[in-house]
Amino acid sequence: MVKVLSVGGSIVVPGEPDTEFLTAFIGMVKDWLKEESTRKLILVVGGGAPARVYQNAYKKITADDSNATSDQADWIGIMATRLNAQLLKASFGSLCPQDVVYDPTAIEEFSGRILVAAGWKPGFSTDNDAVLLAERFAAKTVVNLSNIEKVYTDDPRTNPDAKPLDTISWDDFRKMVGDEWTPGKNCPFDPIASKRAASNGISVICAGGKNIENIRNILDDKDFIGTKIG
Repeated sequence: MVKVLSVGGSIVVPGEPDTEFLTAFIGMVKDWLKEESTRKLILVVGGGAPARVYQNAYKKITADDSNATSDQADWIGIMATRLNAQLLKASFGSLCPQDVVYDPTAIEEFSGRILVAAGWKPGFSTDNDAVLLAERFAAKTVVNLSNIEKVYTDDPRTNPDAKPLDTISWDDFRKMVGDEWTPGKNCPFDPIASKRAASNGISVICAGGKNIENIRNILDDKDFIGTKIG
């Protein structure tokens, strides 16, 4: 049984690596794996603060450069995901014997208990890599952990009337997030990944990444706080 978590970089490195959260998260995952020997977990890690800091620096440096491209900004973010992913891989030790996955379409086997993946190439976020890995290893759901507990009808930071949702269809969700990706885009789930998940019958659960007990409930298929898209 393989489950896929897309772990937002803002959870792992909100400013600097959140060692308190990571210690608790890794402990919970180890306990979950111990309960059944057939359990496996794929973790796809985002860029977090390092991605934002370096992308913003690139935009400032190249503000007057007509040759500056969004692809280069994406590559900077991808490198941040790879640093964060390497930290997670190292922290899981022997449970994660394989190298960090950079290309989700090239991996042929999953030999350990945990597989850690990072950004692949420009054009989408690590959410899309998570969907590709879910397809590859026949996982029907991707759990997207971020700094929001639920998907809202609108941005609650700007619209006080925005309401949290327990469930939403792919059609309605995609109307909210659109079809285009820009580096650093802030939305509950990447629009490119959303299109792919919808077309392949994969559901997504969006939930708060810092609530360890709630993440465990999701892994155990129990009641949880979050939004199911599908």
